[in-house]
Amino acid sequence: MRKWRRAELLEQMESCREQQKIQRRQQLKECEAARLRNATLLQDLQKTEDRLRGRPLPHPNLLTLETRYWASVEEFIPAWERFLLGKGPHPAHSPGQPPRRAKQGLPPRPKPRTAR
Repeated sequence: MRKWRRAELLEQMESCREQQKIQRRQQLKECEAARLRNATLLQDLQKTEDRLRGRPLPHPNLLTLETRYWASVEEFIPAWERFLLGKGPHPAHSPGQPPRRAKQGLPPRPKPRTAR
């Protein structure tokens, strides 16, 4: 009975070893595919960076507006986060003022055209 058990264990070990070899080969394939994808992405980023370097800088007034815009966005992020998580009021409403309701109804009809 011991010989039978030993043979069974050897067979299981061999089976495990084969599965590990298969997994290792698969991991190597996936690793190589990821490496190629990353290399392609890096090349694409480099090309994009090179194209952007060749462009002239935007007008200083535009840069100022953009900087102010992003500063404003960053200032309101905490209020929007609270609102979107359901933990606070809508950021556009002032603290003591109840929220305004949007007008409901149809848009005005266009004026009829006269035939010429």
